[in-house]
Amino acid sequence: MNDKTRYIILRQREIMKGYTSADVNAEDTDQMQELPPPQMFSKPKCREIISLPLDFRDCVSERGIADLLAERKSLHDFSPVALTMKELSFLLWATQGMRSFAGKEVKVSYRNVPSAGSRHPLETYMFIDKVIGLKSGLYHYLPMGHMLQLLEEGDDYREELAKALCDQEFALEAAVVFVWSAVPYRTEWRYGLKAAKYIMIDAGAVLENLYLAGEAVGCGTCALGAYDQELLDELLGFMPGPSAEPGYEFSLLAAAVGKRRKRPQP
Repeated sequence: MNDKTRYIILRQREIMKGYTSADVNAEDTDQMQELPPPQMFSKPKCREIISLPLDFRDCVSERGIADLLAERKSLHDFSPVALTMKELSFLLWATQGMRSFAGKEVKVSYRNVPSAGSRHPLETYMFIDKVIGLKSGLYHYLPMGHMLQLLEEGDDYREELAKALCDQEFALEAAVVFVWSAVPYRTEWRYGLKAAKYIMIDAGAVLENLYLAGEAVGCGTCALGAYDQELLDELLGFMPGPSAEPGYEFSLLAAAVGKRRKRPQP
């Protein structure tokens, strides 16, 4: 291990740690300096808005949490069977669905996943291939109102997406490829230098909910931590990085979701 690699590893380990004596002399966060908070949500980017059904409980298994945890595993072999709108709606509700609002000067949203300080820095994008009632294309989830917006129609993205996912071509057989982006300033405004750690914890909570919610509707999930940052950001239309701008957004995590293939009976 050379000195450069060793330095990078040490720096990354420090990000994972809790508060230390070094934080005593850190600059006050923007919240402490009474700067205005960032917007809680990304604004709609197009006019084609699709309301998602909330009557999805009839498609959710009645198995208990112990069974779902025991049966959950990453899936690399997807069936060509499409998801229903209700199933997709449940997956989005489970991973970023809204419960309520609170606050006067600093508004926060409470959702079905935890987030440090209820800052919720993640946005949900989907490359949808097989969902009944939806065109193939790139979508963005709008938690307020539980809606989808269609950003780009068509499946021309497939070749570029395969490259962006480091040639993990099995993901393209999934019904949906989820991509969560981070808007770091939502968390940085409150937590400053600790924001990076908290955003990664938030992402882990979202991913685990997706695994369990997928299991509950007969789907399998595979997390995709390996991806080409520049290619995936370009596919989603994000500004090239790095950047210290408050509105800066970048891809953070991906996951493929689809129906399991039914094994032949012996």
